[in-house]
Order: sequence, then structure tokens, then C-alpha cells
Amino acid sequence: MDYFSPVSAAKNSRASFRHGFTLVELLVVIAIIGALIGLLLPAVQTAREAARRSSCQNNLRQLGLAMLNFENVKKFFPPSSQAVSGTNGGPPWSGQALMLPYLEGDTTFRQIDFSQGYSGTAGNSLNTTVSTMRVDVLVCSSDPKVSSVLDTVTGLPKHFPLNYGLNTGNYLVYDPSTRQPGNGAFAPFSRFRHNMYSDGLSKTIAMSEVKARTPRIQDIPSMPATAPLTPQDAGALAIAGTFGPESGHTEWVCGRTFHTGFTTTFAPNTVVPFESSGQTYDVDVGSFRELTPTADSGNGTSPIRAVVTSRSHHAGLVNSAMMDGSVRSFASEIDPLVWNALGSRSGGEAVSLPQ
Repeated sequence: MDYFSPVSAAKNSRASFRHGFTLVELLVVIAIIGALIGLLLPAVQTAREAARRSSCQNNLRQLGLAMLNFENVKKFFPPSSQAVSGTNGGPPWSGQALMLPYLEGDTTFRQIDFSQGYSGTAGNSLNTTVSTMRVDVLVCSSDPKVSSVLDTVTGLPKHFPLNYGLNTGNYLVYDPSTRQPGNGAFAPFSRFRHNMYSDGLSKTIAMSEVKARTPRIQDIPSMPATAPLTPQDAGALAIAGTFGPESGHTEWVCGRTFHTGFTTTFAPNTVVPFESSGQTYDVDVGSFRELTPTADSGNGTSPIRAVVTSRSHHAGLVNSAMMDGSVRSFASEIDPLVWNALGSRSGGEAVSLPQ
């Protein structure tokens, strides 16, 4: 005979009722997971940025080693601009291009004919395409604008940007009429030796970060002999030049400060404002550009002056390589006078490197 027990019936009812989550419990779990994700996301982003920053510093170490290897072989440091000696002339090659053969395993660039322009010649097809190549050691993974620069007519790749510029001085880059170089670690058509860095190799910046596709104003005919005192003063000079919203630091092969250099006129990541069509840009400004002395057309006598600021996509700092091959990070808030002094090779300044 079966007996009905109210107590066991209640237990069975509760047991069957507890098989799933209630809506309230599900919402609580979702809220907890969301809170955990919110706590973990900044840590993940910080770790990713630390990895990108470390990769960037490693690129600079490799470039610093290539620079020193170049000097060890040639007995002088590479110029920021290498004149084209061929009959077709053309814009000068960059110091970065000259250093690349001294990077381990870089067989492709050992085949480049530096006596001819990077636009190519009938006898060297490699020169025709070399400017379109991506060179990983010249690219920082934090820069979102690193991609092929396309020809406006054909739509095909024409150039490739870079993120590490050579220090070409505080403001004056080169005076072609007197062949006077600027006071930076590198200069156009120069052959600097160790004894020319009287400030010390460890206290002279060799290379620093720059942003790909930097807005620039070039060919300003009235750049003053002394550097502008404020970013606003520099931006005001831009009215007289030719504006390109994404035309700076786009050609790693080109030996012009606008493309492969920087100056220490202002501290890292200083905004140089310029307004165009209702939009404010952070720009580089300069006078005439470096030209192959005997073969290129255009202005070849006026001093080359430039305000080309070191900038990066790392928050609050730029990574830089010193002339001794060491790599340091400099805060955007560095004393501008200290940054200016680190930019000169023989200024005689007493500089203590920031910790």
C-alpha cells in the first residue's frame, strides 16, 4: 500500500524547482563578469602597450647598432642625405637607407645602387620598387597610419613611411651656399667623425620617434634665421608655404628632414598648431628642402631650416637612440633647453640626462 507524504512531496517540488537559474541570478552573474572584464581590460591594454614600447625600443637598438657598424667600416657616421652621383640626379637618399646594409641578414638592400635615384634606372630594377617596400625595423607597431602611400594617378604603391627620424639639429639643417651643416648628430652630405661629437656620444641624440604621415608645410621662403620661440610662432610661418595634410614622414628612402629626420626646436610631442579648412593640424614646418648639390633642380642656395618635432603614439614620451647606441625614453615634459642641448653634437652644454 502506498502512502502519500506531504513532506516528501514538498522536497521533490523544491528539488525540481532548483534545476535552473532564476532571472535575477543570471543578471547577477552577468554583472559580475562585466565587472571583472572592466577590471582586466586596462591591465591588458597596459600590457599590450608595454609590449609595443619594448618592440619600438628594440628597433632603435638595431638601428643604433647599424649606425655604429657603418661608422666602424667607413670611419665616419652616415650623412642624413646622400647625394645622388648619377647623371639623372634626383632627391638624395636617406641615412636610414645607407645604414640598412649593416643590419644583419639584409641582403636585399646590399643590391641597391645608391649612385642612382630611388625612382629607378634601366640598369637597376630594384631601385624602381625599393621605395615601396616596408622595412620592419623602421616601423613602430603603435602607429596606426603606417601603410603604403599610393600614387594619386595610378593608385599603386609609391612610398612607405617610417617612425624613426635622424637628428638633423636644433633648427638649421644645412646651408648649401656655405656648406655649413646644422648642429645635429647628422647633416646632409657630411662625414662626421667621433671627435666632432665633443658633447659626448652618450649625450647626443641620434634618432627619435616621428609619426608617419605628419601634416607638413614646406618651401616657406621667409623662415627667420633664429628659431621660433613658441609653437604658435612656428605655426604662423606656415601661411607662406605649401600644405600637405599627410605628406610628412612618408618616404623612408628620401634624405630630407621632412621625411626621415627631426629637429629639437621644441620638446617631444609639442603641438605646432595650424588651421586649414576649419580643422587644426599638428604640423611640421620648414623652408626649402635638401637637394642633391650638383644634379637636382630648384632652390640650391638658401639655408634649410626646419621645425620637425619628434612625436610618438606612446602616451607622454618618445623613445630615442643615443649616438653610443644606447636607447632611452624621454618624457614629453622634458625641459626644452635640455632637449635642445641633447640635440647638438658640440654645443658645450652641461647636461644631466633625465632619470
